Amino acid sequence: MEIQTLQIIKALHIIFVVTWFSGLFYIVRLFIYHTEAEKKEQPAKDILQTQYKTMETRLWYIITWPSMIFVLITGGWLLFSKFGLITQAFMQLKLAFVFSLVLYHLYCQKIYNQLQNDEVNFSSFILRLFNEIATVLLFAIVFIIILRDEFGFLWGLGGLLIFGLLLFVAAKLYKGSREKKEK
Repeated sequence: MEIQTLQIIKALHIIFVVTWFSGLFYIVRLFIYHTEAEKKEQPAKDILQTQYKTMETRLWYIITWPSMIFVLITGGWLLFSKFGLITQAFMQLKLAFVFSLVLYHLYCQKIYNQLQNDEVNFSSFILRLFNEIATVLLFAIVFIIILRDEFGFLWGLGGLLIFGLLLFVAAKLYKGSREKKEK
């Protein structure tokens, strides 16, 4: 019975990880659109920003926050049930990346609060780069869990660095392409 319970908790953990990341990916995309609406003429600017505020609030408080909380609860439950895992290097590294993801989430909260108060402090390009942090953290966490041994981990870390660099280059190329289209 206990094994089945742990499998259910693990399944819930994975589901909430997926919904948490979905929320994190989409909230920053909404921040980008919200920021870009700042350049629109009235009344389009107010209409768009009002709509984005509503969408951001629903996504943030109905999906993203609850998902993070349930990820931490189910993850904590799983870790507690197999407490010996916490002494292993891969788990400590995974937890460091999860902690980084929580910090990322809290920084999204800061941006959310600013935009809800009509403070636009970041360009859409900076937000596009910021959006990729969640992607890199997702890759890091998954690769750490899958490649638990040191050799596999080193290959995974090298791949992660290359992936991060490719994301940055792609963002720069996309920015250049958009600037050409706007001219």
